[in-house]
Amino acid sequence: MPKLLIIDDEANVLYSLQSGLETDELAVVTAKTGKRGLALVPKEQPDVIIVDVRLPDMSGLEVFDRIKEIAPRVPVIVITAFAATETAIEAMKRGAFEYLLKPVDLHHLREVIRRALELRRMQAVPAVFDQPDEVAGSSGADPIIGRSAVMQEVYKAVGRVAPQDVTVLILGESGTGKELVARAIYQHSKRADKPFLAINCAAIPDALLESELFGHEKGAFTGADRQRIGKFEQAHGGTIFLDEIGDMSPATQAKVLRVLQDQQFERVGGRETLAVDVRVITATNRNLEAESLAGRFRQDLFYRLNGVTITLPPLRDRKEDIPLLVDHFVRVANRQLDKHVTTVAPDALRILSAHDWPGNVRELQNVIRYAVIQAVGDVLTAECLPASVRGGTAPQPGRSPDDGLDVRKLVRDLLAFGSPELYRKVIAEVDRVVLSEVLRHVANNQVHASELLGISRTTLRAKLAAQGAGGTGGTGGTGGTTANTANTANTGTGGNSASGGTSGNSGTGGGGNSGGGGNSGTGATGAGLTTPRPTGTSG
Repeated sequence: MPKLLIIDDEANVLYSLQSGLETDELAVVTAKTGKRGLALVPKEQPDVIIVDVRLPDMSGLEVFDRIKEIAPRVPVIVITAFAATETAIEAMKRGAFEYLLKPVDLHHLREVIRRALELRRMQAVPAVFDQPDEVAGSSGADPIIGRSAVMQEVYKAVGRVAPQDVTVLILGESGTGKELVARAIYQHSKRADKPFLAINCAAIPDALLESELFGHEKGAFTGADRQRIGKFEQAHGGTIFLDEIGDMSPATQAKVLRVLQDQQFERVGGRETLAVDVRVITATNRNLEAESLAGRFRQDLFYRLNGVTITLPPLRDRKEDIPLLVDHFVRVANRQLDKHVTTVAPDALRILSAHDWPGNVRELQNVIRYAVIQAVGDVLTAECLPASVRGGTAPQPGRSPDDGLDVRKLVRDLLAFGSPELYRKVIAEVDRVVLSEVLRHVANNQVHASELLGISRTTLRAKLAAQGAGGTGGTGGTGGTTANTANTANTGTGGNSASGGTSGNSGTGGGGNSGGGGNSGTGATGAGLTTPRPTGTSG
């Protein structure tokens, strides 16, 4: 069980934090002085530490420095009731995971602790190659499983590049295990005792990603009320993993290129040039060469990244590894769910081996977890597998018999099927139902529909175009009765849509003649949501 150590001299703060944070999945130990807290670090071996800046026997920053000597890879969160900018900057420069002001919002603190625990796991839990499940499980390691020829090439490539202080680009479809390979490279590198930070570039909005990576100065933008130290500064001397780098904006790509070339950058809104010593590992599921030729990814950055690459095969290209993976995931599910499945029936294994696995190893892991839940007794049979894998006619995820939408069921179905981009798919289904019902209610009048929905007509048209649908959009004029019908919107390439028709506005006089000022429908970009991608699982 992960363990949290809190060092604070205020008894009420210790009580509040311990009672608010301790759960069946997180143990909490406390200390009221810096010396007591330091004594608990080797004894309790915490996974995350919270330190108050002001302690009765020594400063929080002094405690922080001592912690880094004892346990250099344990994330430390610094808290204080005194909003001293210099203290915050100094703490982050020294490598603090986060700096928070009292009173601490527990909801936010839980999220910070969750991210710190994830970082701790990535740094501390080894990613091992093809070890027997009993060995990997007993050591707490995350095994990279596969004995196929293509996986053997991956192992050899990792062994060759890990000791070399070079930038590495990991290529592979979603769910192939890119994060595990990045961790293996880090853990077998010369920087294994230094920080390792991971950033999912697709999960952070463009407006925030540059600040997250490079930091910002106070006043750099609205809401920048103090200076922030970015991940590149925090990872000084260590390794930074940029997952889904293909989703990065051109402006941020330019700054990353400079770091790779010169190991220098400026914070957002800053003029001071900062030097860092960081090894960069990147990963993407996109074809960066095609993206660069299309102008969506900088060619100079692509050439810089493309020097050392490791390509992970999709699961459909190494089906001989499926029995090993199934055995491993059954054992993992047994431990997590307190189940006792010991055997996979031959017909179930044949079905699993025949499936194409578009979601790769992550999809297989979710399917096995689903099947273990369904299993009665110690045998996993074909009937335990989802219909989508068995090849039967599976119901549409989340659809009820009357074609209504059950959002909770949809989410559960998508999770069970191991579907990627879950958030985008749920939002798209909700939009489909809401828009169709509202348009039916108003007889396809887009003006009335947009008023009921509380969105602009442009947004409504974009959403309809994204669904490949169109509506009629006439409006009745003041004193007139004529309304013209708008043409159906056509979906454009690359996710952009255009509403090509015109929505005539009726004249204002009697007789209902169309006025001469009809508004032409403008091209609108399909409304889409940036969807966070999950990190890779073992494969």
